[in-house]
Amino acid sequence: MKPRHSVLWSEVAERDLLAMIEYLANDSPSRAHEILKDIQKMSSSLYSFPERGRIVPEFREHGIMQYRELIVGPWRIIYRAINQNIYVLAVLDSRRNLEDLLLQRFIGQKL
Repeated sequence: MKPRHSVLWSEVAERDLLAMIEYLANDSPSRAHEILKDIQKMSSSLYSFPERGRIVPEFREHGIMQYRELIVGPWRIIYRAINQNIYVLAVLDSRRNLEDLLLQRFIGQKL
């Protein structure tokens, strides 16, 4: 039997998810709930199969292979596996440029 992993959400990923659900709920609460359930279901699949997601293409282009993503259209759940832990790092809109989103985060980050 394969060992199970722990799936841990970063504060940033939790804020991403909350903001996205709140935005969707303004238009359609039932749709927001449905998307939330889909994201929870998809991310919970990482407990037993962390390699399920693809390597993030924008990172692969630069030789960075340790970050993976799951797609719950149009959202990207970006995560990294370290030993028995799976860290969900971000939930981003795939219609936006990933590099721009990350740059905005780093510029706004306090040291």
